[in-house]
Amino acid sequence: MTAIDTIRLLAALAVICAAAHGCGYLFGALRQPPVIGEVVGGILMGPSLLGLLAPGARAALFPASGAVTSALDAIYQLGQLLLMFLAGAELRIRAGGRERRTGTIVAAAGLLAPFAAGAGIAALFPGVFSGPAGSTVTTALVVGLAMAVAAIPVISRIMMDLKVMDTAFGRIVLMVAVVEDVILYVVLAVVLGLARSGTGHPSGLWDVVGTTAVAPTAAYFTAVSLLFFAGSLTRGARLFRRVAGHRANIVARQSPVAFRLIFLCVMVLLCLGLGINAVFGALMAGVCAARGDQGAVGDGQAVGDGAAVEDRPAVWEAIRQFSMAFFIPVFFVLVGMRLDLVRAFDPLFFLWFLTLACGIKTFSVWAAARLAGEDPLFSSSLAFALNARGTIGIVLAGVTRQAELINDRFFVVLVLVSLVTCQIAGFRLSRAADRLRTATVTGPRRQLRGTRAGR
Repeated sequence: MTAIDTIRLLAALAVICAAAHGCGYLFGALRQPPVIGEVVGGILMGPSLLGLLAPGARAALFPASGAVTSALDAIYQLGQLLLMFLAGAELRIRAGGRERRTGTIVAAAGLLAPFAAGAGIAALFPGVFSGPAGSTVTTALVVGLAMAVAAIPVISRIMMDLKVMDTAFGRIVLMVAVVEDVILYVVLAVVLGLARSGTGHPSGLWDVVGTTAVAPTAAYFTAVSLLFFAGSLTRGARLFRRVAGHRANIVARQSPVAFRLIFLCVMVLLCLGLGINAVFGALMAGVCAARGDQGAVGDGQAVGDGAAVEDRPAVWEAIRQFSMAFFIPVFFVLVGMRLDLVRAFDPLFFLWFLTLACGIKTFSVWAAARLAGEDPLFSSSLAFALNARGTIGIVLAGVTRQAELINDRFFVVLVLVSLVTCQIAGFRLSRAADRLRTATVTGPRRQLRGTRAGR
């Protein structure tokens, strides 16, 4: 990288960070998720606006190729991995009793019905969604995922702002979102493995010693993804605590934050070695590290690194602070910059996919909640909350586009649907927040006590 490249990179990063935090602040002031503002900031600097009004300035600041582009792509990948690492750290199921029963019914219906509908539509019309590397099978699976996904980070932020996180409603929403997202990430790992296998660019164990036949390839990636997931859940936290507490682990004692980032890198490298996509490794790294820290706190024991048990939340807050200050906002701005609303946006396609995705997801969740005996308002609030695709939908769009499984037109639609569903969820939950805070279990149905203003 030359001195000029360094100057251009620093200028680009300064503009990107300013746009991310400026637009994020404006949208936050409008009571909208800041992530929407960050993506909008990228849209403003992308081909949709700056590329139209000042193409020369955009080409100078964000060249199409070269060292600056490679550096921005690397930061994009790091932001995506840190986002998934933090998302994994938030994957906890705290619901119990009747809440767990409702959550199980809602998770099953809210996952299976949208996934089946999306996969069926894509199988009938693969050309509408498919990219250069997409097959009928992989396209159907990706569209099914797009229909069924729910965004834990955005839902959590909305519920924290509305003070409904520690309620029966909040616990059920998080339980369902965790179950759905874990299953969907396993499916995504299989899909990306299928797409990558046999491309002529070996990137994992199966590419080196395997075959390009669909059946054994699918069996391998399904088995490896499930084994990696199961191993992470059953042994990951214990392994994390053991390594962190080892006497030879100087890094953990010197910098607990650095040790957790090294753990993230090792988990991602292990996934890549097996042929699994990096985002799955980052997600499970967050799960293992957070559960390891949580176990240490629950046992009242230190794991041996430089942070005392009571300081573990501060360690995660430090990771969250620098990630949210730079890497993750840059990731979302770069996602927005890749949206070409001039050449790749189809309004009719967007409207029918938005209507279909929202209709199937909300109805399946609402019907399942009513079947479980929930109040109509509670059921509809669950439906709108779990319809928010948010950051997870954006990550899904990014990794599948990068793998060329989807075309640019569907990429644009999927990102926009992810943003719009967040706005819909925030608006609907803000209206019902007062009554959701007072939800209690009193017999066969959950009763909502509060003012009628929550309707």
